[in-house]
Order: sequence, then structure tokens, then C-alpha cells
Amino acid sequence: MGGEVPAWRASIIVQNEKKMPKLKTHKGAAKRFSKTGTGKIRRGQTKTRHILTSKAPKTKRKLGKIVLVSDGDYAKVARMIPYA
Repeated sequence: MGGEVPAWRASIIVQNEKKMPKLKTHKGAAKRFSKTGTGKIRRGQTKTRHILTSKAPKTKRKLGKIVLVSDGDYAKVARMIPYA
């Protein structure tokens, strides 16, 4: 009794296999974060959009640079951008 499965039956079995659901990218996070070649996550800095007259030039220069996401936030951000 234990012979091969007919081709029509095998195709039905393949179609009914359970797969893990796809993960959705958080689009707001995708616009704010990006991954580097080594897998680290880059982000821009805050406080660079307005009220710049009261900030020192040195502060504004430093805020313009891209920085890495901290270790404490890495897991949460990585979950939001699974395919980046």
C-alpha cells in the first residue's frame, strides 16, 4: 500500500502546506532608519528642524551627522524593518 503519491495528490499537498506569515514593514520606521552593510541600523538625529537660531554652530554641525541606533533600541527597530 505504501507506494508513491500520485502527481495530482502531491500538488494538493504542496498547496496546503502551512507557511509562516510575511512580516509587514512599519512604513514610518522604514523612512527613518536604514541598515548598514554590516547589519547595524542608522538613524538621523532629532532637534535639527526648527528653532536653530538658539543653537550654537558646533551643536548644529554635530546634530547633522548620522548615528547608529543604541543597543537598547536595536531589537525594537529591527523588528519594525525586517527586510531592510
